[in-house]
Amino acid sequence: MAAAGEELTISGYIVHHLTNLTYGKLPAGFERYDGSVVGEGGTWTMAHGGAEAAAMGFNAIHVDSMLWSIGLGIIFCWIFRSVAKKAAAGVPSGLLNAVEMVVEFVDGTVRDTFHGHNKLVAPLALTIFVWVFLMNLMDLIPVDLIPHTLMLLGVEYQKIVPSTDPNITMGMAVGVFVLMLYYSIKVKGFGFVKELTLNPFNHWVFIPINLFMEVVGLLAKPFSLGLRLFGNMYAGEMIFILIAALFSAGIAWMVPAGLLQIGWAIFHILVITLQAFIFMVLTIVYLSMAHEDH
Repeated sequence: MAAAGEELTISGYIVHHLTNLTYGKLPAGFERYDGSVVGEGGTWTMAHGGAEAAAMGFNAIHVDSMLWSIGLGIIFCWIFRSVAKKAAAGVPSGLLNAVEMVVEFVDGTVRDTFHGHNKLVAPLALTIFVWVFLMNLMDLIPVDLIPHTLMLLGVEYQKIVPSTDPNITMGMAVGVFVLMLYYSIKVKGFGFVKELTLNPFNHWVFIPINLFMEVVGLLAKPFSLGLRLFGNMYAGEMIFILIAALFSAGIAWMVPAGLLQIGWAIFHILVITLQAFIFMVLTIVYLSMAHEDH
């Protein structure tokens, strides 16, 4: 897939699929893709390509990632609310049975992993697991289906897998990190400061060393949480794109490419579920550590 007037190449195809639909402010004097120059005061617009998106800086918004993640969150809430309203005594069936299995699975995981007392943790774990799973599940939609359809409607760029965007994964990780800090201070009080300064070496002489090691370890948690999900999903999406590019190599590659797509999709179902589970479990573990006040 290429923009109008551009020659279709493999590298262009890959770059196109990895470019977000970005909205932001281009600085004054910036030369756009069509040769025009941004006037004084800059201009708010949709980016055309990676160069314009990079020029927009930190304030740029990945519109596609925001819309797909929020939309999937709404779908999750709607499905679970509908099932909850229809729940009744007796043997569940269909969607109700599937939702109950998910709820029981998450509840069992929380009971086994979380050792504090907090009514927020189980609903949070359920939300994280299902929401991340739905975002990852978008990876199984053929890579050209939605972007090509939207391109016919004038939307040139579209990434439909929110978890392949580090802004989404790191945003969720930072949210978990804020909860970790909040409950660490609430539950441990001044003990949290002692934990940072007198661990692992319980002597005031080693306070700078302890503080450095503990802060680095603390900051590593959200980074590992967000980047692990992003890295695995981004790699999976890249493989789907590379396999899809084989279809342009000639008729002889049609059948092998199709078989590779099916095989990778089947394997990727495990990756999708596993990454959602890992994100949920690590969140529970980190919050459990924040509640340990001994």
